[in-house]
Amino acid sequence: MKVVPILLFVLLAALQYRLWFGKNSIPEYVAMEKSVAEQAKQNAGLLQRNNLLKADIKDLKIGLEAVEERARNELGLIKQGETFYRILPSEE
Repeated sequence: MKVVPILLFVLLAALQYRLWFGKNSIPEYVAMEKSVAEQAKQNAGLLQRNNLLKADIKDLKIGLEAVEERARNELGLIKQGETFYRILPSEE
């Protein structure tokens, strides 16, 4: 008669061990969830960057205004006949 409760206790202990320390345990699950959340956040940032790059490519393919804007901002080029003014912040 005492064998059944002891057997059930041993079975419960074995299942609890697997739940907390075995393969695919709760701590592993929590760590994996955190990893998936970080990866999703990283993917969202990369997706936003890709969308901006696609928009830049589209602008560069469509018109010369985007090319001219890039030449002015990134390379400091000016058109013939234009005067370049640089406004410096005050030194306070």
